[in-house]
Amino acid sequence: MTEQGDRWTAEQVLALAPDVASRKAGGRLGGAGPWSQTGGSASGAVWGLCKGSGSTPYRTVVDLTGPAYKCSCPSRKFPCKHALGLLLLWAAEGLGEPGQAPDWAGEWLAGRAAKAARLAGGPAKPVDEEAARRRAERRAARVGAGVGELEQRLSDLLRGGLAGQEQTGYAGWEETAARMVDAQAPGLAARVRELGTIPSCGPGWPARMLEEAALLHLLDRAWLGVSALPEPLAATVRNRVGIPGASGEGEAVRDRWLVLSQYDSVSADGRLTTRRIWLRGLGSGRPALVLDFGPPGRPPGLALPVGLVLEAEARFRPGSAGLRADLGERFAAATPCAQAPAGVSTEAALEAYGAALREDPWLDSWPVVLGPVVPIPGELGWQLADVEGTSALPVALAGGRSRSGLWQLAALSGGGPVTVFGECGHRGFTPLTAWQPDTPEPVALV
Repeated sequence: MTEQGDRWTAEQVLALAPDVASRKAGGRLGGAGPWSQTGGSASGAVWGLCKGSGSTPYRTVVDLTGPAYKCSCPSRKFPCKHALGLLLLWAAEGLGEPGQAPDWAGEWLAGRAAKAARLAGGPAKPVDEEAARRRAERRAARVGAGVGELEQRLSDLLRGGLAGQEQTGYAGWEETAARMVDAQAPGLAARVRELGTIPSCGPGWPARMLEEAALLHLLDRAWLGVSALPEPLAATVRNRVGIPGASGEGEAVRDRWLVLSQYDSVSADGRLTTRRIWLRGLGSGRPALVLDFGPPGRPPGLALPVGLVLEAEARFRPGSAGLRADLGERFAAATPCAQAPAGVSTEAALEAYGAALREDPWLDSWPVVLGPVVPIPGELGWQLADVEGTSALPVALAGGRSRSGLWQLAALSGGGPVTVFGECGHRGFTPLTAWQPDTPEPVALV
């Protein structure tokens, strides 16, 4: 851990900050001045005492394999400014040779290790299979009733025509979404709400509304015939309706996972923050999407800075084209990646998305690393073109994202080739992270 190449960069540390205020406060604690009795272990932990306003310094320890944090300060933010400052000090200067943690840090680290061991090898709770089967049947019946009601709503929409939707307003769709929530089909509710926002959203909205209504109808019909579908597709249908598989199900893959991107989105009502973390297995080449959620006023707890590599087990949930995964046991501290990921052509990106659609027809996009490509601004929109100039992908800014990331990408490129990670879908390619040639440090574009 004392090697310079094993330490994180300041940008990767600050990416962990829960908000701008914490980022600034942590930056002010990133020097040696307020710190004493700092150190680190070979297993991937750092600790230290930080002088505060009181007579007793704050005890701060960070487990780099998480990362996870413990501090005696009263802050409810994770990580707090002291943990950020300690990590910045470690990133800039190191903390000397690995040593033995003091008792106050060692107790917390030992507790984390014991909990991980229990989760990995502890006996599973007994399951009442008959009761579980009855619950599943009752929920399936409720979902089926909701699907029947939704099909009638779509039929009424087509019978009455799309033109009147501008005058009808959103209230009817919100009522239908609420009915889907009552039917225990939150996935259908979310798609209904999205459908209701399309009218009057810009030129060509009737075509977009018809497309989304057709996809929703396809999902309804798939649910009604889910028992006859192949299991992988049936799992995808259940997931899209809102009945995801349990986190303990699915294939477990141990690999060294490169963090390609991390970004947050807020629900329409502002009550839930969803963090999307894209990973790629350096051994398997497999992409993985890890989701974490934060309640109102608090960010999601999981934070993995872009460009780090963590050796861990990922368990993939059934359905969702094999993307959704939960991180399990981690076997070493996260370290910066030594090189940028290899990219593919724009044509290969489209082929990958097309192949994924065969497994999940409702998939909006597929994670792809493009490269080398050149960003090309234009009056009708940006493009990412292969260096040979034979093909290009239009750039899509999903979720109301700012165009500042595109100009950042153009500045990084300087007219030359770059490697870009993003989401390739039917609207185009959304760039999320970029690398310059022969440079391992990523630049986040969101």
